[in-house]
Amino acid sequence: MKRNFLRFFIVLSAFFLSCNSTKTTETDTVSESKKTETKEKQTMVIISTDYGDMKAILYNETPLHRDNFIKLAKEGYYDGTLFHRVINSFMIQGGDPDSKTAKAGQMLGNGGPDYTIPAEFKTNLIHAKGALAAARTGDDINPQKASSGSQFYIAQGKVYSYEELNDFERRMGKAFNGLQRDTYMSVGGIPFLDYQYTVFGQVIEGLDVIDKIAAVQKDRYDRPLQDVKMTIKLVEE
Repeated sequence: MKRNFLRFFIVLSAFFLSCNSTKTTETDTVSESKKTETKEKQTMVIISTDYGDMKAILYNETPLHRDNFIKLAKEGYYDGTLFHRVINSFMIQGGDPDSKTAKAGQMLGNGGPDYTIPAEFKTNLIHAKGALAAARTGDDINPQKASSGSQFYIAQGKVYSYEELNDFERRMGKAFNGLQRDTYMSVGGIPFLDYQYTVFGQVIEGLDVIDKIAAVQKDRYDRPLQDVKMTIKLVEE
């Protein structure tokens, strides 16, 4: 069984003093270290479904998306919404508020708040399996690649071979870095979405839940025949 893909970014700070009579005590150093840890602490959320729970971290490197997701979760915005679009070996998508009251067979995916979020692409935040990323409208009407105010997806994807990644590089006209190659050849994910959609979090527990939801029966709109509802809560520590 593959290990859950987890990337915590911990900043270690050193404190330098000029050569004078003032000295830093051990207590002062510990206190400053705690302040740094608190500042860099990552928010965690629990996404609960009938198929199990997924625990995810939200990245501090994408503060606009992080803060928006926290705000909506605190408001209960996502509670009762559906994973309304699921594609096996690709991703599961949710966050459309219209899905709370949707009738069977109703096409979903156009709902959300009346704002978008500027893209926050980071070279170290990629579409590994379990990546939490923002949905958006297409490049033809959204050349800035701004994200939906509420809709998101969780990457499932697949594990790729060295040759398959080489083929992607030829077709996409750009090379994968070492992190991308190592990740997609071990953990798996969706390499062709990198830097096209903002990744702002990562599932660190419950990757099997993604597989279970992605495998359900669905209609021609990729909506599960049996509703997959969710609730999202912040992890209080």
